[in-house]
Amino acid sequence: MEAGHPEIFTNAAAGPALIEKLVDPDKESQALLLQASERFNLSARAYHRVLKVARTLADLAGAEKVARPHLAEALSYRLNLATA
Repeated sequence: MEAGHPEIFTNAAAGPALIEKLVDPDKESQALLLQASERFNLSARAYHRVLKVARTLADLAGAEKVARPHLAEALSYRLNLATA
């Protein structure tokens, strides 16, 4: 996690404001996320969970920034859960 938050050890423990700061998607990624949120009627809670999973996927890939593929993969997991 971020150095300024030593009490947070996992992405899951980050609050909504912190996870948005940590993910900081580019315009293309943000557009994908907003489009999916509207199309699939994601709640604010679901939206932030997608951000947390995307940040985790980027961490596992060794990426400093969350990119569109991380968000797309996180969304795919979320949407598969919704239809299961």
